[in-house]
Amino acid sequence: MPAKRPDEHLVNEGIRQREVMVISDTGDKLGVMNKNDALDMAYERNLDLVLVAPNAKPPVAKFMDYNKHKYEQQRKQREARKNQKVTTLKEIRLSPKIDVHDFETKLRHGRKFLESGDKVKVSIRFRGREMAYTNKGREVMLQFAEKCNDLATIESHPRQDGRNMYMTLAPSKDKK
Repeated sequence: MPAKRPDEHLVNEGIRQREVMVISDTGDKLGVMNKNDALDMAYERNLDLVLVAPNAKPPVAKFMDYNKHKYEQQRKQREARKNQKVTTLKEIRLSPKIDVHDFETKLRHGRKFLESGDKVKVSIRFRGREMAYTNKGREVMLQFAEKCNDLATIESHPRQDGRNMYMTLAPSKDKK
């Protein structure tokens, strides 16, 4: 017998317990009864006996059309997946001595990423003697964030990690 997935219920002959608390398809409690008697009642109604609470004392089983139940669960999961938004992290690399036109080009790309709902990681790598001018790099980053403040909020302020400095911008919630 294949292993039961965690989201699947035990159905009909797959139920191992001798006695179960039975709930009808309308939600009425029919009481604790022998599994075989409950199965007979389910078959008379053209329904399945599904174990819905296996850890309860006694375990709880319900009469239902199991295929219909599985279909409804799958439909709910599909709807939930359709409604969730996947955000990706895009990176923009700047330098402490970036030219005005290059800055505007990077800014345009960053704004496009933010408008499409992606987060933007702004990074600067300090090379050689540029390490002495980390404050200039911080100013460039804050200027980038200021130019994007209508679309984004600063999720993490500029912080230095060795020769690199990072900042994360997240799209604003109120842009919609």
